[in-house]
Amino acid sequence: MRLIVLLLALLVPAVALAQSRDVDASDLTLTVTVLEQEATPYSREMIPILIRGVYRRHITRERLEQPSLEGFNWTQLGPDRWSEERLNGQTVKVMERRMALYAERPGQLTIGPFTHHLTLTDEGDDWFDHDITSAPVTVTVAPPPDLAGDGWWFPAKRIEISDQWSNAPDRLKAGEGVLRMIRIKAVGVTPEMVPPMPDLYSPSGMVFAHPEKRLIELSPEGPVTYAFWRWTIRPGNAYSTIVEPLHLSYFDTDARVLRDVTISAQRVAYDDSALPPVAPPARATTLPGWPVALVAGLVFVLGLVGGLSRHRLEPRAIVRRFPILDPDVRQLRRAARAGQASGVRRAARVLARRDGDAADENRLLADLDRALFAPNGPAPDLSAFARSFARSHARLKTKR
Repeated sequence: MRLIVLLLALLVPAVALAQSRDVDASDLTLTVTVLEQEATPYSREMIPILIRGVYRRHITRERLEQPSLEGFNWTQLGPDRWSEERLNGQTVKVMERRMALYAERPGQLTIGPFTHHLTLTDEGDDWFDHDITSAPVTVTVAPPPDLAGDGWWFPAKRIEISDQWSNAPDRLKAGEGVLRMIRIKAVGVTPEMVPPMPDLYSPSGMVFAHPEKRLIELSPEGPVTYAFWRWTIRPGNAYSTIVEPLHLSYFDTDARVLRDVTISAQRVAYDDSALPPVAPPARATTLPGWPVALVAGLVFVLGLVGGLSRHRLEPRAIVRRFPILDPDVRQLRRAARAGQASGVRRAARVLARRDGDAADENRLLADLDRALFAPNGPAPDLSAFARSFARSHARLKTKR
């Protein structure tokens, strides 16, 4: 008798859980829950949601259909997760899907119903289709706060910034550049939400921006975006330059406050030991009498020839006929001796504009620009450039 009672006690739950075409509403449930919503979210702020299904029936096939999610951008945070749990002493199957929604506008927005298409079995072990649907969920979204100027609205759970240099920026070799990379890790953010790469300024340096890169990975906290901003920097003169600081603002969605981040200024300089020795300043000397007499005689002869040929010669034009007397040519050579690339280029451009561009001078200037602005090229020989440019300029003046 006791054995019969025990068998009946074991059979009753089995009968209650027997598969049939009559599906009780409590056997299959699907809910949508907004997570971590302690405050009213702003537009473009991450709204995490959990879609959770609890099933007390055997499921042969399944497919979860999501609504159009009008008014939201969204991303799924990984694949659906299936597991088994015990509820009220009974083992049930649980399906969970996590998603991150981003409201495109403020106001009352509705997350539409999700539908889970299931295939179940009946008493005869035959398959039949059955759908369950979640209830819609309404979310209140606030407009973002006003930002000063043209500020970029950037809400994020957490921001991590690193400033990395390819080598010591204040100990460069002569003519060398340095690669700077700023890495931004933003949690709860998709790539298009990160501010655009800013301009990097330097009063006397040469800055070359590289294309930025953005990557995304998924995590239980939400999407994690990595942005990489890169520049190559080289001092514009013979010694050093200052790279001005960068500023970034974002809204901390956990603390509910706006935060400002400043990436400090940096000195970019050549190592003193790698620079060529600086020439000592020239001493003031008094010209002997014979060079003065020679120059005066030369000017007299040229003036006489010009008068005989009925040409009017300007004193400045006469001086420019001779490179040794031309102040602009002397400025070119002084800058070359001092190793000042920007001064050499500026003096050469003055000469080219003053007397009219020529093909040889333009070619020499183009070669100098390529040497100066190549990311990994050797430093140009400024003295050789000055000599070549002066010779080319003298030939041009002789032809004229």
